[in-house]
Amino acid sequence: MFSQDIPLFKRSLSRLGFGGASLSGEGGGYGFGTMDELMAESLIKEAWDMGINLFDTAPIYGFGLSEERLGRYLPKEAFLITKSGVDWHPNMRVNMSNDPKVTEKMLLSSLKRLKREQIDLYMIHWPDPSIDIRRPMEILAKYQEKGAILHLGLCNSNPEDLKKAGEVALITSLQSELNLYQTKAFDLFHSDWKNFFSMAWGTFDKGILTGRVTKERKYDSTDARSWAPWWNKKEVARKIEQVEKISELINEEGMTLTQVALHFNLSYFGVNSTLIGFKSKKDLEEAHGAFSKSLPLNKLQEIITKISPQTDS
Repeated sequence: MFSQDIPLFKRSLSRLGFGGASLSGEGGGYGFGTMDELMAESLIKEAWDMGINLFDTAPIYGFGLSEERLGRYLPKEAFLITKSGVDWHPNMRVNMSNDPKVTEKMLLSSLKRLKREQIDLYMIHWPDPSIDIRRPMEILAKYQEKGAILHLGLCNSNPEDLKKAGEVALITSLQSELNLYQTKAFDLFHSDWKNFFSMAWGTFDKGILTGRVTKERKYDSTDARSWAPWWNKKEVARKIEQVEKISELINEEGMTLTQVALHFNLSYFGVNSTLIGFKSKKDLEEAHGAFSKSLPLNKLQEIITKISPQTDS
């Protein structure tokens, strides 16, 4: 079981975390549009200067490009998270596997790309029904004993895998998708996730909850939204219509979509840190401003109650 005596809680980790998939578009894999090297460097440094000290990435983000850029430009003092389980073949075909050999190879490759001797938090990215999670955890526990990993966690997991993983090593962190549309991943754990350092990804549902995704918007080939099966146009169009209605409601209350989306995760649901895929300095400033504006829990609950019939949660 997780304890606040673990150093992870003693560190002052920012409640807004940097989602590294935003850095990796032109590399291929999972990414959200082109970002040149200079822009990536500037954005990482601006986020750090703004007080964001938690950076999350994974090898599949740009087929290693996100990790490489964080390795080049991120201060060593930053708390860095990466993962194993979503690998790829030489032809760039994605291979999702928690096979222990794949786990070990991915960990060692990440250490090289990140230019680190130790990864602060290493997570298994997705469950693999063909592999007992205790097998890759045995590999990770071995490298934790060697000092290559500080903390271990699970991403997009389930209670059964959490129980099994905990038989092998101490699991200190959980990460899953969470936003106004999606609470099911965290609901799986009831309130048990509060015993861990909890992080949410998908804060703005891949941009939909910012209001900047429109039915007419086009995406280039470096943006996964141009080809990924999870970007269902019919479903996206339905959500866009809902967001327009939600916007009207919260604007009347003097709030913004960004403010409600952030505080839904951080205050209403209570995760420790929510990840955002920043693409520009403007994104950083907007999120920081929304986070800084307090939103009373009773007011937030009132807003959520009004919009909940329109959401999928």
